[in-house]
Amino acid sequence: MSFQEIKCLRCGKNTLVTDVESSEVFCSNCGIVVEEKVNDSRSERRFTDSPTIKSHTGDKTSLTRHDRGLSTMINPFDKDSAGNPLSTSMKSSMTRLRKWDSRSRVKTSNDKNLQQALLELLKMKEKLSLPDAIAEKASYIYRKALEKKLVRGRSISSLIAACLYAACRESETPRTLREVAATIGIKRKEISATYRLIFKELDLKMPVVDSVSCVAKIASNAELSEKTKRYAMKILKNAERQNALAGKHPMGVAASALYLACINLEENRTQKEIADAAGITEVTIRNRCKSLKEVDGIWKKLQ
Repeated sequence: MSFQEIKCLRCGKNTLVTDVESSEVFCSNCGIVVEEKVNDSRSERRFTDSPTIKSHTGDKTSLTRHDRGLSTMINPFDKDSAGNPLSTSMKSSMTRLRKWDSRSRVKTSNDKNLQQALLELLKMKEKLSLPDAIAEKASYIYRKALEKKLVRGRSISSLIAACLYAACRESETPRTLREVAATIGIKRKEISATYRLIFKELDLKMPVVDSVSCVAKIASNAELSEKTKRYAMKILKNAERQNALAGKHPMGVAASALYLACINLEENRTQKEIADAAGITEVTIRNRCKSLKEVDGIWKKLQ
């Protein structure tokens, strides 16, 4: 039962008020204090500019931090609890404490490896414009790879890039190996080999990439209209009903469908422009266009 439903013991009126500053519940009519030291459920007041969640329980845990966000951090601002600047001797003491605090977090070589890998992951996440959920999944896969000792003899960059690509594949987010390799500055072949390794050793289950999900990305890169994008989706769905997309590269099929949609709607785009937007070659578009046109009845229905 809340305090609003309790009547005052002296005057018998339902006029109880909670004062969060003094942590008291009193009657606004007669002034009697009903209860003292009430728990404050408001957000905690802090004297920092930290973007973390300001609650009594602290920030949420995250797999993208090597310590999962469970360790404490000494305030980086040289001010006391009242906001006053610290003395010179206290500043030097706090600097030494921060240094030893950061060193004590990394105890083993695995912790150091994980810390460096997660820093690379956050950089790649920002460059590829990926949500936090995919970064969490990638860090989870990397932790599993670290437990299996797959890091030995391989670079941290290639392994974390392969884990990020695996997380994108698992969440059906259209990101290619070429894009992931370009963000981290290593060869696509190296990431591909590492991805096959973690796929086999960790027994990952990857869904088949849907070519329809790639249409929006290519259309955005090529600056195509919404009408053309929907028309290309219609082409792909009709081809999918006739099992014409089996074994085809989803990005190539989506780019070909967009090129056919541009032709039908008279939106001037060359094969090179569509190919550059999709990250494929013009030959791939020509071959996929032939296979889409050869599907029985699909081109006639769309005209």
